[in-house]
Amino acid sequence: MPDRGGGPTGPRIRAGRPSRRVRTLLMTLGVLAVLGMAFTMFAGFWTDWLWYRSVHYSSVFTTTLWTKIGLFAVFGLLMALAVGFNIWLAHRLRPPLSAMSMEQQSLDRYRMGIAPFKKWLLLGITALVGLIAGASAASQWRTWLMWVNGVPFHEKDPQFHLDVSFYAFDLPWYRFLLGFGFAATILSAIAAALTHYLYGGLRVTSPGARATAAATGHLSVLLGVFVALKAVAYWLDRYGLAVKSSDFKATGNWTGLRYVDANAYLPAKTILFCIAVICALLFFATLWRRTWQLPVIGFGLMVLSAILIGGLYPAIVQKFQVQPNEQAKEAPYVQKNLKATREAYGIDDTKVTEYEGKSTTSDKTQLRDDVNSAASIRIMDPNIVSPTFQQLQQMRNYYAFPTNLDVDRYSKDGKDQDTVIGLRELNLDGIPKNNWINDHFRYTHGYGVVAAKGTEADSEGRPVFTEYNLPSKGDLGAYEQRIYYGEKTGTYSIVGGPQKEIDYSDDNGEKTTSYQGKSGVSLANPVNRAAYALAFNEPQILYSGAIGDGSRILYNRTPKDRVEAVAPWLTIDGDAYPAVVKGRIQWVVDAYTTTNGYPYSSRTTLGDTTADSLTATNNSRAVVAQQNQVNYIRNSVKATVDAYTGEVRLYEWDTKDPVLKTWMKAFPGTVHPKSDISGDLMAHLRYPQDLFKVQRELLTRYHVTDAQTFLTGSEVWQVPDDPTNKSGNAVPPYYLSMRMPDQAAQSFSLSTTFTPNGRDNLSAFMSVDAEAGTGDYGKIRILKLPTSTTVDGPKQVQSQFNSEQDIASAIKLLEGGSSQVEYGNLLTVPLDGGLMYVEPVYVRGGGLKYPLLRKVLVTYEGRTAFEDTLDEALDVVFGAKASTPPPSDDGTGTGTENPPPTSGDPTVQQALKDAQKAFDAGQEAMKDNDWAAYGKAQKDLQDALRRAEEAQVKADSASGGKNGDGKGGSPSPSGSPSPGDGQSSG
Repeated sequence: MPDRGGGPTGPRIRAGRPSRRVRTLLMTLGVLAVLGMAFTMFAGFWTDWLWYRSVHYSSVFTTTLWTKIGLFAVFGLLMALAVGFNIWLAHRLRPPLSAMSMEQQSLDRYRMGIAPFKKWLLLGITALVGLIAGASAASQWRTWLMWVNGVPFHEKDPQFHLDVSFYAFDLPWYRFLLGFGFAATILSAIAAALTHYLYGGLRVTSPGARATAAATGHLSVLLGVFVALKAVAYWLDRYGLAVKSSDFKATGNWTGLRYVDANAYLPAKTILFCIAVICALLFFATLWRRTWQLPVIGFGLMVLSAILIGGLYPAIVQKFQVQPNEQAKEAPYVQKNLKATREAYGIDDTKVTEYEGKSTTSDKTQLRDDVNSAASIRIMDPNIVSPTFQQLQQMRNYYAFPTNLDVDRYSKDGKDQDTVIGLRELNLDGIPKNNWINDHFRYTHGYGVVAAKGTEADSEGRPVFTEYNLPSKGDLGAYEQRIYYGEKTGTYSIVGGPQKEIDYSDDNGEKTTSYQGKSGVSLANPVNRAAYALAFNEPQILYSGAIGDGSRILYNRTPKDRVEAVAPWLTIDGDAYPAVVKGRIQWVVDAYTTTNGYPYSSRTTLGDTTADSLTATNNSRAVVAQQNQVNYIRNSVKATVDAYTGEVRLYEWDTKDPVLKTWMKAFPGTVHPKSDISGDLMAHLRYPQDLFKVQRELLTRYHVTDAQTFLTGSEVWQVPDDPTNKSGNAVPPYYLSMRMPDQAAQSFSLSTTFTPNGRDNLSAFMSVDAEAGTGDYGKIRILKLPTSTTVDGPKQVQSQFNSEQDIASAIKLLEGGSSQVEYGNLLTVPLDGGLMYVEPVYVRGGGLKYPLLRKVLVTYEGRTAFEDTLDEALDVVFGAKASTPPPSDDGTGTGTENPPPTSGDPTVQQALKDAQKAFDAGQEAMKDNDWAAYGKAQKDLQDALRRAEEAQVKADSASGGKNGDGKGGSPSPSGSPSPGDGQSSG
């Protein structure tokens, strides 16, 4: 057409169209944005691959990745094809002419609008539903791997007589397939119906038939598929009853069939399955009959049957058959639940023994010598003394100990010693100046183990260290002390390059080092540097001169994180603990395999059952659960993480666990056989706390094996609240070397107490043999107290301690000024038919910022003592001193000597009195921060000890013998006075 504007006849420039330069710029920016997004996605993938390769678990990454990709592709494609095919078919079956009506004239606008874009619209819709379905399917990678690799349990459920593996591995996958089928059918039906409506196959207000024959047949087939899937669902529901959860007052979260399930729901599901099959056939028959009359009637009957047979009938059975005689009706099913639950949680071999709770010996003085053989009573509470370790052994502000220390066993002179142990880990909050270089290049690791005897304290209430100082020295011998991987190393470090690291500091100044391990990922490659700069949002990684040849980045450094990453199918125990094994510091991590598909076994929530007063104040001790709701658990794997190299090793621990065998098939080569565990490592393995807490929670109800007793609820117990604090949470279990009544000698054990439901008196004491490598490892023993008599429980014992006038007065004195009393673990020890309670009492205050053991509470058979030391308290309670006292510390562990012996010589006594005065003066000076007076007091103390030693030597010479060893004291590792300085405990 001619230009009606009368303007020039040259080329026209369209209004608003950008110039070529602008278009080029926009295109360039668009390409850069796409490349940036692509590289961001690539960076996440690439850094993950590099990390898994660095820890030699690349097969875990590739297996998981290809499984997710495969599921995404297969199910995404199936969903896209299903929806796309039905849209295409509905379009193809559209009527050639639309009815002349207002409805169809309105739809013409939409038909004409989308006509040019029909193919693109079809591709867009199918791609969208495919992506959503694929992403959902990819999240089911665990379900797929367990189904395709499942091994039999060789145990059958009591109702259908199918192997447990069907419920644990097969049924979850079948349910996923069924859910996917429902989703595909419903989306296809909706898409097809909309397409038919858009193109006139379905009419709402138009005259004539509401649907064409083609639309009727198409939608009938889809509805028939839906009803057929419902029939399959009814059939699977029959087996699902064996793992169905329901609240039952006697069992809590009940799993399995009850009377109403077996006699009402099970036949109802079978009948509904048959009805659904018939109804589906009626829908399919519509292809020939071209009418929905019969299918609709059949569908209505199916819905009515579901209400009457599947809902009303079971309610009638429950109301009129079960409730009037519930115990008799439910007893056979409860018995199945009892058996299955005890097997699934590994408590079926629990030994329950009647225990009087009262001593059988009339003369209690005879029991004094039995105490030492009954238990190695640990008065060093690992949950209290961390600040003491911190104050005495921190050495530098950039080191720190965990809030809760650990208890382990170490051998000295052929005898095992319960030991409180912690690592001097890196604390970035304490470095002199925080900047990127200091935080990630110079301060990279902790240094050394600190350990103390669990059963002893020095005269000032401090731990008796067996490994101490910096670098650490003591009983543990030579080992690699640098700690690059630990519970407090939550950030990344870049090591091994041109930048030297702070190793440690001593009197000769600061020592530096460079990481020699092969851990971490090399940053020599510029692509790696760019990927990590993006992954950690730190551009300096890309261009910093502190990174060069040999630089490696260490991350994912906490033991629990590393084990969870290399074995994402394991549930991780909340408490990883360190051990020195063959010259290396190894973190030991307990891991569990779980399932929630064990028929008839009651479910438990791991997050709730493993919570106690320690997890309430320390989130890092919480269990890392892959499934929070479980009804089967095994401590199937023991894992180690090297504190220097970060090497992760998984060891098969439970060689019979079918769940572990399934995962080992899915990830071959990742788990080492149990025979690879060395004897040195075996000596430090122990029964895990979280498994014990799950088992004790189940045993509050499942300690009985008789269904009638179980149903009455008369034997229900509860885990008492921790009486030593006001958190209101459960008392944690305690590790302790002790001897149960049927044992000939002490064994390292994990123990707890039970009280009756709603009451505070003691109902039972539970202990498990926690010493790995022994024949009794994992054996659970329960001492059940008689219900006819009352024995004080932990809360009552604590109240008794606090209410006795002499004890209350003494505690009030200890709390004088700004001091604070802290109660340690309340330990329970079976002794001669009775139960002895022992509780250390710590004081923090004055000039000290850390707790010291000041008193020990002991009670037995109603007699209570509150004394300076455990031996003194035991002497008071039993009215006698031990004729064979436990061996005293020889000083080799702490670098201190035994104190010089006392003497009847007046000169010696006067010198010791002067030493005591000097020590008291030093303590007062320390509280007042008067260091000049403290120095003078220390000089007077040394002078008094020297005079005492000289006088003792003269006295020995005069008597022709030597009563002491003639040695003086020396400072303790912490630099503060030690028992060897001749100080009394006051």
